[in-house]
Amino acid sequence: MTGTLFRGYDVAMAELGVHDTNGILRQPWVRPERTSGGMGWEHLYVSTQCEEPYQASFEGARSHLVILHLNGPVTVRRGHLGLTRSRTVPPGGLFVHPAGKDLTVELGGRLDTVHAYLTDESLQEVHEGAAPVELAEELGSLDPLLEQLLLTLDGVLRHWEPSARTYVDHLGHALAAQLARAHSVTHRPAAVPAPRSGLGDRQWAAVRDLVAARLGEPVPLRAMAGAAGLSVSQFARQFKTRTGLTPHKFLVQLRVDAACALLRDTSAPIADVAVRCGFSHQEHLTRVLKAHLRTTPAAIRRARSVQ
Repeated sequence: MTGTLFRGYDVAMAELGVHDTNGILRQPWVRPERTSGGMGWEHLYVSTQCEEPYQASFEGARSHLVILHLNGPVTVRRGHLGLTRSRTVPPGGLFVHPAGKDLTVELGGRLDTVHAYLTDESLQEVHEGAAPVELAEELGSLDPLLEQLLLTLDGVLRHWEPSARTYVDHLGHALAAQLARAHSVTHRPAAVPAPRSGLGDRQWAAVRDLVAARLGEPVPLRAMAGAAGLSVSQFARQFKTRTGLTPHKFLVQLRVDAACALLRDTSAPIADVAVRCGFSHQEHLTRVLKAHLRTTPAAIRRARSVQ
């Protein structure tokens, strides 16, 4: 899948990959089932696998690591120079390890996991505080929101569509925000939020123009934020204040509207309409129209001929 082109967009461009992790996933006792490799995710790498019992030491990586236990319970020990902490972790338990720190770990039994690796840039960007965020080293902690985000990312891997790129960026942003908020060393109380303001008219116009020009391509959240002159974190908040929607939901709605217009006003093949409007293929367009409008492309086209 690496190097695949989608409508002129190189999905291998600057993606975070297994070479940016601490090495656990490259060990012989790990059997990957699916990963985000080759999908072009620049600040997030996700892998789902089965791990056999092991004990090993790993050098620090440039990415932060969050592991979700999908089954269990299983006993895990961790530390730096030695195995200093031990816990029996139930399904849904989390293992958090900060970037740049060496790790020694022992897994006491067979385990299915989801690993998410996140760049420090993404973590610091959502924080926007005076001091950098430092993640805690956690073993067996529980966080229903973080668990759901990791399960959702695994679902994206199962049913990957290149047009879901903005959705992945949204999930990565939410993952970074929850880590910064609830899994830092200092556990600072949440600050009182400032009054929210939405995108200004010029910012809004710039974002709309960008999305309209790239409707048939994956549109990274970072590109939208750049058009508005904001960080990803600022943009996500201000965009929702202005529209009431996440950027991903807004983009899907634009694509649905554009596809409906082409189906009503042109005779272009449905498969061509799907690709022109940013859907991966005709079946993808059909699935989205059923979910949003309870209709199909063929039904929209038939209705035109009746009028």
